[in-house]
Amino acid sequence: MEMEEYRSEKLHEECGVFAVYDKSLQENVVADAYHALYALQHRGQESCGMAVNDDGVISYHRDLGLVNDVFTKDVMLSLPQHGKMALGHCRYAKAGIPRRSEAQPLVIRHIKGSMALGFNGALLNGSELRRKYELEGAIFHTGTDAEVIAYAITRHRLKCSSIEEAVSHAMDELEGAISLVVMSARKIIAARDRKGFRPLCLGRKGDAWIVASESCAIHSINGEFERDIRPGEIIVIDQDGVRSDESRCGGKSGLCVFEFVYFARPDSVVDGASVHVARRRAGAFLALEHPVQADVVIGAPDSGLDAALGFAQQSGIPYGIGFLKNKYIGRTFIQPDQKLRENTVRIKLNPIAATVKGKRVVLVDDSIVRGTTSKQIVQLLRDAGATEVHFRSSSPKFLYPCYFGTDVDSRENLIAVNHSTEEIEKIIGVDSLGFLSIEGVKKIAEGCGLDFCVGCFTGEYPVDCSKCENVKDKCECKLTDKNESEKA
Repeated sequence: MEMEEYRSEKLHEECGVFAVYDKSLQENVVADAYHALYALQHRGQESCGMAVNDDGVISYHRDLGLVNDVFTKDVMLSLPQHGKMALGHCRYAKAGIPRRSEAQPLVIRHIKGSMALGFNGALLNGSELRRKYELEGAIFHTGTDAEVIAYAITRHRLKCSSIEEAVSHAMDELEGAISLVVMSARKIIAARDRKGFRPLCLGRKGDAWIVASESCAIHSINGEFERDIRPGEIIVIDQDGVRSDESRCGGKSGLCVFEFVYFARPDSVVDGASVHVARRRAGAFLALEHPVQADVVIGAPDSGLDAALGFAQQSGIPYGIGFLKNKYIGRTFIQPDQKLRENTVRIKLNPIAATVKGKRVVLVDDSIVRGTTSKQIVQLLRDAGATEVHFRSSSPKFLYPCYFGTDVDSRENLIAVNHSTEEIEKIIGVDSLGFLSIEGVKKIAEGCGLDFCVGCFTGEYPVDCSKCENVKDKCECKLTDKNESEKA
């Protein structure tokens, strides 16, 4: 059975990364990484892993499954309990059946030592580099970009005096969305691509330094958020503390705006902007752009709830709880046959009839990608007695593939590519339908210090995507930053 048959309607982001360095040995870095991975579980639910550095010796465990399934009590006790460093990772595979061999972190042992690597993003030139390295004699065991990055760093490490210098040279060679954490025998190195497609931040807990995909992971272990790692920046953490290489910083950034719409956790702050507030603002803009006469506003759990609250506050229509979500079923819940797969939404969500029966309902969700789940959710509301259902999407129409780590690899399955708004209304069974505008989505993250990538909505990307072979559609993108055509 193909993975696409049982994945949900929602988009999936590539991964979450976490690392901690405690020179004082006061922290239990294994426990910290475990709890942080719980906080980042929303970024990847197919596999997870952890590497622990105990006096230069790196031990690790990784497997398919959720954090609580992979890290049993026995596994936790098998890891070094007095290490100075730990690196954690949770992963969502973009395509195909999940494989244990592709779980991260990768642990590489080479002539100059060992390193563990966790990666979030997608390489544009991964296939090109893989072929180049294979012609030089490299042997790859997986099809992941992470292994290409690991080889690039190792290759440079043989010529460089330090691991951070090797990472620096590798970052010059790599193209695409890259939020990277590397753990060597004595250091942790974190790096973010020049555009800052994916988030990465720095925190502190006592004498321990922390790197994480989102601030919620830092707070989950009672740490303090220090700052976001800048696009293009490389951070080195060792016995002497933290130092930064900002020589690649500057220029136009391109943070994925869907981090605010859906990917990031609501309690995170990404590049200076609250995710929760951004989603409420998206809902408020929706109410202004697509007003409607209705009796109640509800959100599709969980990412539609904040936007629904914003819509209700702006419109004056009462906010209600429209669905009860089964919290014991994850995003990758698998059904064995087509009939049961069609019933997945009903198993995950149950409408609260007292909220919607006899009411004109505004249903707010983060997006409509393929339309299948949206149709089922609308039917649940109809069955529960809603007299009208007005659907509002807190993102614009998805019209183009993503080259930077989400699982939209082709336009062929995007409902908005093949159907007008009026046709989509009929397909999903709603009385009216409204999408947030491009201008609106660009304004939701008040206080964010970065520019946004909105290529999946507009077809205009911050970098030249023509080298990318990770999507089915041939790139015909238009650059938002014209200088990138000269750099590519």
